[in-house]
Parts: sequence; structure tokens; C-alpha cells
Amino acid sequence: MEFIELNSSYGSVNQACDTERNTLIVEDDADIRETFQVALDLEGYHVFTAANGREALEQLRTMPLKPCVIFLDLMMPVMNGNEFLSVVEKDPELAKIPVVVVSAFTSRLSSAHARGTLSKPINLNQLLNITHQFCRKEHG
Repeated sequence: MEFIELNSSYGSVNQACDTERNTLIVEDDADIRETFQVALDLEGYHVFTAANGREALEQLRTMPLKPCVIFLDLMMPVMNGNEFLSVVEKDPELAKIPVVVVSAFTSRLSSAHARGTLSKPINLNQLLNITHQFCRKEHG
């Protein structure tokens, strides 16, 4: 498993998001989605999920508080990760949200918008560390 270093030009904390605790997981595999959701939920994050890029865009456009990070699979039906990133890059509000690509096929990433990549299978500690980097966790 390899983690490609996050782009340091974005800083360690996402200053542009509306909330410090919302996360979005975009993954077509229900078991992986649930595993990520449980791990992040136990750390006190509010976790939203989508099974493909189109569902994720619908959620993002209706969420009153945007996520501090999006974990995005590349290979999905309906709208894949590269198609999702293409739409996000063109929307000034959504383009502020950091996206970390989570895929066994990170070499297929065709967008420079992703702020980091994680190769599957994922180590949950890496997932949590990355989430902490982008999201300030409230104490108390």
C-alpha cells in the first residue's frame, strides 16, 4: 500500500470548507464505504456517502455545509472518479474541497485536482491521518 504525499501547497488544514467535521466518501463498493464510514464516525466525523460521482455531486450541491475532505474512488458506474473531478474543477465552490483519490488504479487518475492518493487496500490509520490533516477535529 502506498500513500502519495499530499500536495503541501494546500496546507494541512482545509481553510475553505464550511465545516471541520463533515466528510464525503464516494465509493461504489458498499463494504468499503461502510468500513470507511464506521472508522470516521468513531473518530467523531459526520460521514456522508455516495455510490458514484453523480450521487456525490447531487449531495454536494444540496448540502448546507460542505465536507472538509472527499475520498473518491476512480472506478465506479454511472459517473467515475475522473468524470466527477472534471465537474468539480469547473465549479468554484466545489473546487475548494480537497479530494483524495482512493483506488487500486491510481495510475488512471487523469486530473491534477486530487490533493493526494491512497492505493487500495487501505490502511484505516492512513485514512484517519489524512482526514485529521484536512479536517480540524473539535475537542470537547
